[in-house]
Amino acid sequence: MQFRQLKRREVISLLGGAAAWPLAVRAQPGERMRRIGALMAQAEGDPDREIRVAAFAQGLQQLGWIIGGNVRIDYRWATSDVERARYATELVALKPDVLLATSGAIVGALQQATRTVPIVFVTVIDPVGGGWVASLARPGGNATGFASYDFSLSGKWLELLKEIAPGVTRAAVLRDATETAGVGQFAVIQSVASSLGVEVVPVNVGHPDEIGRALTAFARPASSGMVVTASALTLVHRDLIVALADCRCPRFTRDGSTSISGA
Repeated sequence: MQFRQLKRREVISLLGGAAAWPLAVRAQPGERMRRIGALMAQAEGDPDREIRVAAFAQGLQQLGWIIGGNVRIDYRWATSDVERARYATELVALKPDVLLATSGAIVGALQQATRTVPIVFVTVIDPVGGGWVASLARPGGNATGFASYDFSLSGKWLELLKEIAPGVTRAAVLRDATETAGVGQFAVIQSVASSLGVEVVPVNVGHPDEIGRALTAFARPASSGMVVTASALTLVHRDLIVALADCRCPRFTRDGSTSISGA
């Protein structure tokens, strides 16, 4: 889902690891080095860090932008509100030409820090519902970019769970309750739950211990399932979530239903 470019100036357009800067504003000999401030929705020590940084650099290089040559990137990595606010302020103070945001919460933090520096976002869920842009046709403000999907798609996940495991009557919904996206995704899932005969219970993805305790307790009864919504925190805790789901693997019964058994 692509948005129009900001009208006030040409900005970098990003998708995954690819980027493009219009030819008219590419650095010419003698011009100053362009600067990008990138606020990433992962921990600095995340195993995927180097992969993402390398992919972004490769995309830029293919379009004539060389790190340390005609463009500089300042990275910051944030997984909490405190970190997002602090690093957003730091990046804006560096006077970048454009800011890169990799989640809705990061867009919000950057918009709190500046309403003039262009922000390009990727992997953002429902930017209109999240309040980051005014509309898909006319984003307005200083943010534009690419959205993954809108909140309405979240209900399909529960429908899919019910299709592959008809015996499921309870589902834990992992979400980040501190983000608009987390609240919005759960609300949509909850709205379709009764029609599918499934009771949904929110599980907040905060501290790892909380996730472990909640899922261990939830998985004890039979006919339980799990839906993991999209958020920066579910990405940060993905290994833990996969491990917990794996040790509570589906148990198939004679009637073809599936449940998640306790550890």
